Amino acid sequence: MYDHPKAKDNQPMTHALKTWPQYFKEVKSGNKPFEVRKDDRDFREGDKVILQEWDPETEKYTGQELEFKVGYLLVGFGIKKGYCVFGLEEINS
Repeated sequence: MYDHPKAKDNQPMTHALKTWPQYFKEVKSGNKPFEVRKDDRDFREGDKVILQEWDPETEKYTGQELEFKVGYLLVGFGIKKGYCVFGLEEINS
């Protein structure tokens, strides 16, 4: 598991993330099983992410949401400094 240098404990966090419609649609369809994000939220494997569809034209949330668990987390190794890529895993009830 990736150990984020800012992490204070091993408790999973929940992150609500604004997601533009074209990317929300691709995640929802299963075509985009990952996120590329600025690494400013202490993302860690096992964290919960709530993707909230945001319409930049109206500057409002659409009300649609998707929930996932952060899977494999990649930083460094060709990823621009300050950014990360993580897999989106389904949450088993």
